[in-house]
Amino acid sequence: MTARTPYLHKTQYYETDQMGVVHHSNFIRWFEEARTDLLERAGLGYDEMEKLGIVVPVLSASCEYKSSVRYGETVAVIPAIESYTGLRLTISYRVVDSGSGELRATGETRHAFLDRNFKPSPLQRSHPEVHELMRSIAG
Repeated sequence: MTARTPYLHKTQYYETDQMGVVHHSNFIRWFEEARTDLLERAGLGYDEMEKLGIVVPVLSASCEYKSSVRYGETVAVIPAIESYTGLRLTISYRVVDSGSGELRATGETRHAFLDRNFKPSPLQRSHPEVHELMRSIAG
């Protein structure tokens, strides 16, 4: 399992706008899908983290659009962990056409690790086993 394993998404009709182009807001959803897939492949999905009392909110999300995606096209969303400190996590994303490899968008999300009371919770102290897993997928 690598942090750069692509997540494939076939675009749906409801994701398009009047021009037949995927609406820009869907790219942020695709980032979440790819991030969730990445964590599940590592063996620690959001459901498991929540059972452990770990909350992982999004602090920020950004996307730079390079070329349009249309209905029926399949894109590969490639997540990469850029930084992990035990308290914060930054993931970058590349969205490419799964056939041609053409770059469609790039983006980034930043996250924090909190406890059930929404207080900062450095994983190296609160959940050392999760910290080691995150370090292993961060490379």
